[in-house]
Amino acid sequence: MEVSRADGRSQNQLRPLACSYSVLHRAHGSARWSQGDTIVLAAVYGPKAGTKKNESPEKASIEVIWKPMFGPIGKAEKEREMILMRTLRSICLLNVHPNTTTSVIIQLLTCAINAACAALVDASIPLKYLSVAVCCGVTDKGLVMFDPTKIEEEELQATVCLVFPSSSKLVSPSGHLVENEPKDNGVITSVTHGQARKIQET
Repeated sequence: MEVSRADGRSQNQLRPLACSYSVLHRAHGSARWSQGDTIVLAAVYGPKAGTKKNESPEKASIEVIWKPMFGPIGKAEKEREMILMRTLRSICLLNVHPNTTTSVIIQLLTCAINAACAALVDASIPLKYLSVAVCCGVTDKGLVMFDPTKIEEEELQATVCLVFPSSSKLVSPSGHLVENEPKDNGVITSVTHGQARKIQET
């Protein structure tokens, strides 16, 4: 059974993707990531000397600043900051630039992870591997739909954002390829909303 989508895509078809680097001149690294009509700008500043309070000076610190499109930052934005910060810390080589802080400024979660990774590359921040994020949702008939638009998300029973590493191997601080640490089904980060979240919590 096929899902009828307003833009004519099949249920497992992504929107057209595009990425541009060095789009913000004052940032140390930046990227513009687009998926269909969704466009995200990510900016990276750093590494700057010093780490955040209560963090080890033997490692680099990654901070994420979420910029809402409208209005003040709220609980949802704070949650997104934490999700993105955990994801970026897991892919960065934090031992290469100890006692430094790198700031990532971003919007929109799924595209934000992709844009932030591209911006870190543009800023020459050492990474273990690249990451890629994809969102999928479940319709009221139990069918899975990839890369839903904002309008489609409002009609879905549940959505999940999954982040995957680009390789089964990672770059060590010495620059050598080593076996990647085990991940749950190869997933770095997963975020669920709707019925999927209720099932996960029970």
